[in-house]
Amino acid sequence: MEGADPAVRKCHAFTFRPLGPDQRDNGRALKAVWPVGKFPVLVDAGVPVVESSAIIEYLDVHHPGAVRFIPADAVTAIEVRMLDRIFDNHVMGVMQRAVIDAMLPRERRDPDVMGAVSTALDTIYAWLDERLAGRAWAAGDGFTLADCAGAPALFYADWVHPIEPRFPTVHGYRERLLARASVKRCVDDARPYRALFPLGAPDRD
Repeated sequence: MEGADPAVRKCHAFTFRPLGPDQRDNGRALKAVWPVGKFPVLVDAGVPVVESSAIIEYLDVHHPGAVRFIPADAVTAIEVRMLDRIFDNHVMGVMQRAVIDAMLPRERRDPDVMGAVSTALDTIYAWLDERLAGRAWAAGDGFTLADCAGAPALFYADWVHPIEPRFPTVHGYRERLLARASVKRCVDDARPYRALFPLGAPDRD
């Protein structure tokens, strides 16, 4: 798969500035350009761009590479943007409810959260299983913005509430995402921080 990923073979230079207790200067720099203080933020030629979907689309316009993340075809582009929002809101957003609850002191946790999260994730897994059937990637044959959203969403959602065998399309899609070199690099780069995930970090990924 390494050689099949042009996004890894050819990428534009950038300076990665991590956040954490040992990078307080980076935290101050982040808030200087985005007072909300949440990542990711891209600063290009002095211009800040916030929110991951907007950053990807910005790069696609201003620094295009071998992979085009927003299809030129307007109809396909609608599907891409729709799936981007679905992965972010109905997979990642739902999964984070369980994560946030797990980070609370035990006496403040909601005993009903995991049941609600599991039901909601099974609902969206079923929808995605039908919608993505027969496709190599989320919106078709090409890797797009939708897959950039799908990779982290399904990566963590499967930890919180595993994708059952009755959803083979979603399971296979997640496996393809994790085998893609650019996604694999993100997963490997984040391994030192796995202990911070409150619901456990499976060794299988």
